[in-house]
Amino acid sequence: MSSFISREVEHLVPGQPASDGAGVRLLRVLSGAGWQRRLDPFLMLDEFRSDQPGDYLAGFPEHPHRGFQTVTYMLAGRMRHRDSVGHEGVIGPGAVQWMNAGRGILHSEMPEQQHGLMHGFQLWINLPASRKLSAPAYRELEADQIPELRTASGSLIRVIAGQLDGVDGAIQEADTEPQYWDVRLPAGACEYLALPPGHHAAVYVYAGEAQLGEQARPTAARTLAVLSQTEGSHGVIVRAAQAARLLVLAGRPLHEPIAQWGPFVMNTRAEIEQAIADMRAGTLA
Repeated sequence: MSSFISREVEHLVPGQPASDGAGVRLLRVLSGAGWQRRLDPFLMLDEFRSDQPGDYLAGFPEHPHRGFQTVTYMLAGRMRHRDSVGHEGVIGPGAVQWMNAGRGILHSEMPEQQHGLMHGFQLWINLPASRKLSAPAYRELEADQIPELRTASGSLIRVIAGQLDGVDGAIQEADTEPQYWDVRLPAGACEYLALPPGHHAAVYVYAGEAQLGEQARPTAARTLAVLSQTEGSHGVIVRAAQAARLLVLAGRPLHEPIAQWGPFVMNTRAEIEQAIADMRAGTLA
């Protein structure tokens, strides 16, 4: 497609080892106020991947959230979810849990296995001020409920959210119009992935390496590539000399102030203080 104008890589952000929950070892790919503004509406992206039970068995015991959405996507292993509004379920390989914390929810995410590989991602997506105190909601999608697209180059693209080449994703969100795709490229593949103009976008390469845009230098595994806001661009060109796997993220920015204290994401300090007071009073959820 000679007329395809691609976004280019603006920044490369290597994932940083971290620990969360009750001691789960993970890779923190996206966090911090600067990146939250640059990649608005995305707040955080973690990858957890280990076949050592001690790295994940402690899980994420009950904890609160308010003001945003969490998206858990599993590639291997099983995780049980319970929350304060009565939802409970287990997500396994290929499944997605999309939770709207809204005005407040308490939930836990605990491994349903004693050994073997646990591999997946958790993404945080901001909510607009008008919906930060909305009713909590929860969706659990089995692997066969995630639409897939097979391209002429032999790539397999799972369209978790948004839309690609006429394929509607499993989730549609009007506030931020998120695009969330899992792209599996065979050796030698080249894909032209359309992205909505004006959306902030990034690509996380989690296996192999991929060339993004027209730049010659490939993006290595476990690295987030923040894409430029190239005027008139149609999306991003992705090439893989060898097999690669990556997540594509794009979202319509909210352009609202972000105030965060741990598991609470609001617009003002006063709203954060109210969330803390509600948590201490037992009225958050």
